[in-house]
Amino acid sequence: MPQPRLATPADAAEIARLRSENILSERLDEAWLTTSAEQLALRLRDGGDARAYVVDSPAGGLATCALGLVHAVLPAPKYPKGLAVRVHAVATDPAHRRRGYAEAALSALLDHLEHEGVTLYELYASEGSAPLYEKLGFAADPALMRMTRFPSSVEGNAS
Repeated sequence: MPQPRLATPADAAEIARLRSENILSERLDEAWLTTSAEQLALRLRDGGDARAYVVDSPAGGLATCALGLVHAVLPAPKYPKGLAVRVHAVATDPAHRRRGYAEAALSALLDHLEHEGVTLYELYASEGSAPLYEKLGFAADPALMRMTRFPSSVEGNAS
């Protein structure tokens, strides 16, 4: 069974790489990979809002990551500490798939977050990943909607 470990800021570049290569519809270029890794490293520090569990690859680097971003919500009976998480990335290098790494890393992340008092968990599931998430207790929510908004003007091109 794979042994996931808590990620540190030093893992940020590998987590960014796994996300870029295995999740995003278009890979990030080097500049965006660097920016992503730098911001994630800050967020993985003590007191930051990122939590991640990873499985090391025997060949070096990471085989798998499960990354969550914790945020505050208003407390309520189901959210007594007012903590929620968006599972931002669960990714496994193709050479390491079908070994239970993603399930192990995500399970470790969920256990860690539960001990921190997180009670609300959200994620985006592709058709292929949905069975794993359902196995761990996630359920589809038809009320959840999503939107991306871009600024109407770009810096230097005021409209």
